[in-house]
Amino acid sequence: MKTRLQTLAQALLLAASLAFAFGANAQSPPAKASAPKSRAAAPAPELEAQVLDLLRAMSSALTSPSSMAFTAVATYESPSSIGPPLAFTTTSEVLVQRPNRLRVIKSGDGKVSEYYFDGRTLTAFAPSENLVAVMPAPVTIDAMLEAAFKEAAIYFPFADVLGADPFKTITAGVTKAFYVGQSTGVGGTTTDVVAVAGDELFMQIWIGADDKLPRRLRATYRGDPLLLRHQVDLSDWKLDPVVAAQAFASVNAATARPIPFAVPPSASAAAKARAGKARNAP
Repeated sequence: MKTRLQTLAQALLLAASLAFAFGANAQSPPAKASAPKSRAAAPAPELEAQVLDLLRAMSSALTSPSSMAFTAVATYESPSSIGPPLAFTTTSEVLVQRPNRLRVIKSGDGKVSEYYFDGRTLTAFAPSENLVAVMPAPVTIDAMLEAAFKEAAIYFPFADVLGADPFKTITAGVTKAFYVGQSTGVGGTTTDVVAVAGDELFMQIWIGADDKLPRRLRATYRGDPLLLRHQVDLSDWKLDPVVAAQAFASVNAATARPIPFAVPPSASAAAKARAGKARNAP
């Protein structure tokens, strides 16, 4: 099975759309870096102990509560017709109940979309079009995220904080991890800023100095020739909120017109177009 970082390297940070909810949110995979003809022995990873300790503490803060809610504001770049990138933004209201419940209500640039995972099925609902797609889902959040990406190119930019072991997810494939310093400019609190890098991804993470919750993730994919930037700000954290039994289902989706759960046609076309540009780049 691919690691989450490998999956990340195949999808831009906001590839979270279905056939009925594309547009500003439809993304194409970044081009992979060309493999060198010969490769010297890989150097030993340079992982600062302080950074690993901070990431472990963050992972514990995320997985200790049985439920949590937060707001994720994601900003990502996409090439414009004249070259320089455009910035698009989405806001997701997220509710998680471990080990197998997730709700995401996404708005912002592009169409509103809603996602409900109840441990048995994943439902994607487009309120404005009154369309719904439902697929049988694996029983854990991690496995569901993998299946959603494989089946319909659905990817949440905050996926790294949702799984059962965020530390393992974030550090998989990492060859360098270093401490950047403290900041008071993100999330209205003091954060410890760390950076992790591997062959495919460079990511900077702002971690609350007191509560160890992530406040910002900022990533660049090293195989992307345009080095487009992707950022997610996480706020309004609520740990162990009371969760209603019906929170992971939608009454309106139940009466919507069903469509297949599949990769958006527009996303496939965009991926082919971008791959062609990458091949023709000098």
